[in-house]
Amino acid sequence: MKNYLKTLTFWKFIAAGILTAGAYVTFYRFTRGLGASTNLSDQFPWGLWIGFDILCGVGLAAGGFTLAAIVHIFNIKRFEPILRPTILTAFLGYVLVIIGLMYDLGRPLQIWHAIIMWNPHSVMFEVAWCVMLYTTVLALEFSPVILEKFGYTKVLRVMKKISIPLIIVGVILSTLHQSSLGSLYLIVPEKLYPLWYSPYMPVFFYFSAIAAGCAMIIFESFLSSRAFRRGLETPLLTEIARFGVVMLAVYLTMKIVDLSNRSAFGLLILPRTETYMYWLEITVGVIAPLILFSISRVRQSVNGLFTGAVLIILGFVLNRMNITITGMEAWAGVAYFPSWMEITVTVAIVTAGFVIFSLAARYLPLFTHDKHPLPAPHSFDEELRMVSMHQDNLSEIRA
Repeated sequence: MKNYLKTLTFWKFIAAGILTAGAYVTFYRFTRGLGASTNLSDQFPWGLWIGFDILCGVGLAAGGFTLAAIVHIFNIKRFEPILRPTILTAFLGYVLVIIGLMYDLGRPLQIWHAIIMWNPHSVMFEVAWCVMLYTTVLALEFSPVILEKFGYTKVLRVMKKISIPLIIVGVILSTLHQSSLGSLYLIVPEKLYPLWYSPYMPVFFYFSAIAAGCAMIIFESFLSSRAFRRGLETPLLTEIARFGVVMLAVYLTMKIVDLSNRSAFGLLILPRTETYMYWLEITVGVIAPLILFSISRVRQSVNGLFTGAVLIILGFVLNRMNITITGMEAWAGVAYFPSWMEITVTVAIVTAGFVIFSLAARYLPLFTHDKHPLPAPHSFDEELRMVSMHQDNLSEIRA
């Protein structure tokens, strides 16, 4: 117990330090501007805050609409024990994406313009509205946890009645903007390196986001089980991993077909930085987890599930960062590496997400299924021993 408290205190100290540094950089960025706090330029205007904070943040939150559809639309109720933490993860992901966007905008106080200044021909306009609406939907989906905590039973009944239409709207909105983020890059065919540019980028973004969302469900469940000393729903996560394998296989197949259709296979052997980064992304994030999760023994192992999930998440992050940075550097003619302030903001945003999730898990009914946990299954030897003890007890009673 003492070691646990020491570990907890250590991580609290680290989190406090990161958030303090983030607060300082926030003040500096909003008082001195983008030029003073970042390594961005007119030649390279999108960097870490777009590639990681937004593109990765939105994609990694895809587990929310995926699992909500599985439980409520397809009525597969056995996944319900992991739904609430997944919805919270998705909600926090979108809120933190919006916060990250505020750092990147040159005029963040004008972010509300998309609400009244409509430009339906702009992909960014569609993304802005979908993110705003889906964040609202996620807040409503998570609201029963708050209502249950404070005993607002009447409002809770109303929310349960509208939950199905709400989730359907959420799935539609999430599908639209997950793919639309890929559509943003359709306008730069001469700028983005051909290994990543494709007319099918919206489809690639959508399927890779679903696979990453499944990985995040496993990742979040594993960490929360360790942090809060609760059981891990291994059978459910095994099924999630199996679904993630299917998404990865579809994604990889589409990538191969796309490269073939564009006669781009020759790019895979050119001695360039882009080639090495592409192979790293595909090997780490697609091929390796495909092999791991295709093995039944690995899918049913806690460590195997976690390893495969981490690989998918790393590959997903590499993909989005390659598209945003690696694939653009050759055209821009400049090398970009984020400043320490950019990195600090990103780390602080991620840390804030962990802290808020930890507080919610501690003070809200997030893991309601843990109130009455099912007994762990006995091994065959244990069953024989229990039967033997029961027979001895009966013999004593009769005697």
